Amino acid sequence: MELEGRKALIFGGTSGIGEAAAHLLAQKGALVTSVSRNPDRAGTMPEGIAVEKCNVLDEGTLKELFSRHAPFDILISTATGGERELGPFASMSMAGFQGSFDKLFGYANVVRHGLEHLNEKGSVVLVSGSPARRCRPGQVALSAVGGAVEAFVRGLAPELAPRRINVVSPGVIDTPMQTATGPERNALYAGMTRNHLISRPGTAREAAEAILFLVQNEFVTGTTIDVDGGWLLS
Repeated sequence: MELEGRKALIFGGTSGIGEAAAHLLAQKGALVTSVSRNPDRAGTMPEGIAVEKCNVLDEGTLKELFSRHAPFDILISTATGGERELGPFASMSMAGFQGSFDKLFGYANVVRHGLEHLNEKGSVVLVSGSPARRCRPGQVALSAVGGAVEAFVRGLAPELAPRRINVVSPGVIDTPMQTATGPERNALYAGMTRNHLISRPGTAREAAEAILFLVQNEFVTGTTIDVDGGWLLS
């Protein structure tokens, strides 16, 4: 897919991996709209990137947004949909576990209502996470949600053809989702990646480059790409 002049909607596009993807697409000449629950938190976006407010769990607002931007060529969601529950499952709040699946339902809403306005050869990219296939202690909710996202994409790909849908599965990525700063932040990331084959956190841009590949390569669908520093092998 040539990106010059293509229209792209990116949910979760004002922070972390989504913001990095927005910048990469804009640099390639795409017309990008970055969508966020909290657009006021976004910094100054470069030329070619507009910012809008929308909660992916609000179907009415989603439908209205898609109608205004129709038709479009690229649909990306990195939005978590809400909070994620961590810790041992045996002591986990079931409300928290269920709430973690807001990510899946947010993705489902975005895809379901976005498809009506996605061009025939359009591309959809979602984001899961390495715990989907190698779960560490305390990550049961993350694993279950990520696995559901990847299964959702594999099941949906045949229905969407010739439109394409794929997943990027990041490992430990240095994004604003981690609120620690300074030496504490460095120590946290060092601990999380100590045993990885590449013993550092990935950057948002490195994960976003995988999104860009999936958008552009028209021979890939129903696939998960790992950007994990060797998480699955460590």
